[in-house]
Amino acid sequence: MNKKIAKNFKLSLYLFTPLLCIWGYKALISGPKSEMTNANDSLSVNESIPETINYNFDVKPILSDKCYTCHGPDAEARQANLRLDTEEGAFATAQNLSSLPIIKRGDPKGSALVFHINSTDSKTQMPPPDSNLSLAPYQKQILEKWIAQGAPWEGHWAYQVPRIAGIPDTQQKNWAKNEIDHFIALKLENKGLEPSPLASKEIILRRLAFDLTGLPPNLELMDQFLNDNSEQAYEKMVDHLLAQPQFGERMASVWLDVARYADTHGYQDDLQRIMWPWRDWVISAFNKNLPYDEFITWQLAGDLLDEPTLEQIVATGYNRNHKITQEGGVIDEEYRVEYVADRAITTSKALMGITVECARCHDHKYDAVSQKEFFSLYSFFNNLDEKGRIEYGETPAPFVTIDKKIAAEELSFLHLPDSITKVELMVMKEVENLRTTYTLARGQYDAPDQKVQPGTPNRILPFDETYAQNRLGLAKWFFDEKNPLTSRVVVNRFWQQFFGRGLVATPEDFGNQGARPSHPELLDWLAVTFRAEDNWDIKKFIKRVVMSATYRQTSKTLQETSRVDPTNIFLAHYPRQKLPAEMIRDNALVTSGLLNKTIGGPSVKPHQPEGLWEETTSGQGLTQYQPDGGVNRYRRSLYTFWKRTVPPPNMITFDAPTRDLCTVERQKTSTPLQSLVLLNDPQFYNAAEAIAKKIDEEKTLQTEKEKIHKLFRTITLRSPTEVEQKLLNDYFGAILNDSEQSSKNPLVDLALLIYNLDETTQKS
Repeated sequence: MNKKIAKNFKLSLYLFTPLLCIWGYKALISGPKSEMTNANDSLSVNESIPETINYNFDVKPILSDKCYTCHGPDAEARQANLRLDTEEGAFATAQNLSSLPIIKRGDPKGSALVFHINSTDSKTQMPPPDSNLSLAPYQKQILEKWIAQGAPWEGHWAYQVPRIAGIPDTQQKNWAKNEIDHFIALKLENKGLEPSPLASKEIILRRLAFDLTGLPPNLELMDQFLNDNSEQAYEKMVDHLLAQPQFGERMASVWLDVARYADTHGYQDDLQRIMWPWRDWVISAFNKNLPYDEFITWQLAGDLLDEPTLEQIVATGYNRNHKITQEGGVIDEEYRVEYVADRAITTSKALMGITVECARCHDHKYDAVSQKEFFSLYSFFNNLDEKGRIEYGETPAPFVTIDKKIAAEELSFLHLPDSITKVELMVMKEVENLRTTYTLARGQYDAPDQKVQPGTPNRILPFDETYAQNRLGLAKWFFDEKNPLTSRVVVNRFWQQFFGRGLVATPEDFGNQGARPSHPELLDWLAVTFRAEDNWDIKKFIKRVVMSATYRQTSKTLQETSRVDPTNIFLAHYPRQKLPAEMIRDNALVTSGLLNKTIGGPSVKPHQPEGLWEETTSGQGLTQYQPDGGVNRYRRSLYTFWKRTVPPPNMITFDAPTRDLCTVERQKTSTPLQSLVLLNDPQFYNAAEAIAKKIDEEKTLQTEKEKIHKLFRTITLRSPTEVEQKLLNDYFGAILNDSEQSSKNPLVDLALLIYNLDETTQKS
């Protein structure tokens, strides 16, 4: 252990011992908890039976959890030739079990299902005792009441066109701020819970600023908000932050994960590519509030629009963010097929919330996506004149060349620095009748089978003759008002962005194996409103969410609430969340005054540990990491150079994805390595030095106590309590008495401590 790390390890003891009671305990009782796949499971045994039983949300979960193992879609595991996952199977006669119909509508006693779930004989009891599965009395009552009500059968909920319901009545009218709150409050009432009061103004503005700009507010803005006692004070802050150019950067950071953006090609040699002009377009599109339907259509098929602009063609770079190989000895067609499949899989996950990759080799076992339908979707992306393997230094075709004249006249959003005269950006260019698409036996590139035409999963929405058989037709299919998934998937992802978890907790899987929505009526209301009333207006939708009382609640928990709903699925309080990797670093840069706010342009290389690139290189291309000097070291994390085989290590430590594939939800971890990054990474140490110097040089601060108070408030955006102030003062004094620390400004160590607090690294 080197001397610096040893000192900082000693510092960490100061951090975790005297302050654990204040900040650590908060994390233990309020921090992120494990996800629940099925929102209603933990509460169902304590609830009353619904007046009207819903097949999708009351019955199907029971059958799926308790019965499908032996009587579901897996033909190899199926017992007694009996299926309960299809309407035909569920209403057949149970020939191998009894002479009764499996389910007889309106007659529970005449249904074999009811007989077997109530049987106490191990020979006839279902689920059988040796399965280690059992039905609770509540679940049996649900099934019986459903049958008594006529056993109405429905297709999978996510494949039904969303329909808007009336705004529910609630006892919390004084608490509710808009329609969202009525849905949330009614669900809480049904669970015997109440919503929480609003958070303090300091907390809510910090939360709002991070959510809308990815950066904390400065103290001047905070003081302005605290001193504004008008009823419109909060809404004025919402409008102000939505109008900031940093809004586009914040939104882009999420979309880069979805679009698997990187600055290198991936695979073994992992050479550099130029894709940042597409990133500049994404930022610009969000700032201009380009409607979501256009935002997606341009990326899917901007080149196929009538007389497309260069901007619309640049947007199609979305499709080219997949990995590309330069390795010698590979089979060209094998890798080309991988690129086409990646485009299809990414588009499906991003826009449909469906995992179609299973169907590449065989019909999907759980969702109605056949192998033929997978390759029909694949065929939309198969008319590109591209190579599977490129040469070193080659820009993969097709591409457009952008010079300074073009950038100035046609791409005003593009930030082309003086040091770069032109760039070549990969885009899409359709070549008609370039090749015929076939299904591939077991997904193998060299095993063509049946010829297919462009199409989509029929179960979701048939792709008929009204759509052109190209990517533009596919885009129109996605935004057809009868498409059940597009609007649901995007509003769920937005909800996840603000609350840490979507109304559907599996944003990548709206299929049969995915989670059920915790608030199905709210999900559909949001989906229909976003499409039909807002006309896909992203800023309008976001404003509606952040104006709600649900969003503005305190994150403080009550013991009874935690007992009934331990993972806060029903949002009786605001869910505390760890800030994304980018925000943790950017927060340090902003509060210390180091942040370079330049928007757009090529990626930059801040500090990272030496030798990482050298250890993974094949001897070609990017073999050494040379950090940038000057202010480029302090650009926003959005612009950090992203090498796929060696992603920025501090970002990965804080759960950023590798960007090899489409990612619609980041994992959530809390590890000691994260604290070590905050204590030892030179970027955070530089920030601590900068803020300490700034505090020291502020002439209005005369005493140590005043400096400590200002330091704490600058980073956390609130004043410390008396207890906290005393702990901070004591810690400051301990540093002064430490001979090893006496040679440097003790405010530096104190700043490192505050940057390491849960309160600093979380959104509460």
